[in-house]
Amino acid sequence: MTLRTIILSACFGLLLPTAVEANDVRVMSFNIRYGTARDGDNIWDNRREFVVDTIRAFGPDLLGTQETLKFQRDYLAAALPDYECLGVGRDDGKDRGEMMAVYFRRDRFEKVDQGHFWLSETPDVAGSRSWDSSLPRMATWLRLKDVRHPNAADIVFINTHFDHRGAVARKNSAALLRQRAAKLSDCRVIITGDFNAAVDSPPYRALFADEGKLPSPVMDSRAVLHAASPDDGTFSGFQQASTKGARIDWIAVTRDWVVKAAEIDRTSRKGRTPSDHFPVTAILETVD
Repeated sequence: MTLRTIILSACFGLLLPTAVEANDVRVMSFNIRYGTARDGDNIWDNRREFVVDTIRAFGPDLLGTQETLKFQRDYLAAALPDYECLGVGRDDGKDRGEMMAVYFRRDRFEKVDQGHFWLSETPDVAGSRSWDSSLPRMATWLRLKDVRHPNAADIVFINTHFDHRGAVARKNSAALLRQRAAKLSDCRVIITGDFNAAVDSPPYRALFADEGKLPSPVMDSRAVLHAASPDDGTFSGFQQASTKGARIDWIAVTRDWVVKAAEIDRTSRKGRTPSDHFPVTAILETVD
């Protein structure tokens, strides 16, 4: 932990990272709110350093962001020089539209492969949408080798953002993710995202529920360790006290992970949060 992190934590109440074990993989999912939103005092330029400080305080090995525009992707990449970044716009697969940008520590992982797919009936077509989706929705993924554990299976890290209006689209998007995770039997999978759905919803069940006697390939990391609570809400509206409501931001992991911690980061300054979503985090243990 750096002196900067200690000072920031003391001054602003940032969550301190727990002691790092050699086998730990620290994961953060963070909807950072798109940077051109007319949010008054909460516009991007007023909170971007707070976003970076929140990320640094937890110190993720893997970071998935949602609602990330190109200039936000690039700002975070410059502010987090220890990380490599991947993200393309959902509208064209290039720079147009919000990105599901992912970041990984260069000193921890070696990139093996990367890509994107759209949450549609034609997932390889950039900008495609299906069902009742109001907008193109997509996922960005990385295949990584853990350099600390060269004999361990690769990690596939997927980051996504489900549609905010289309109920059918959310359910089918969850089914698509589940199918993709099931096919990655030679890898350990981590999925981060803003799913715009509660934990008792059809999309949640489509991703996590058993199908007959067949369990889902992925688990809800928070549900492994915590019983559901009325204070599990992850949409903050920039207010620290807004803890009610649905837990719509999740970290899903395959069953070959040991979940050591899974938290909702309530970091705030003077009652204000760095985004209109609380980040969610998990600490996972990998076994060779």
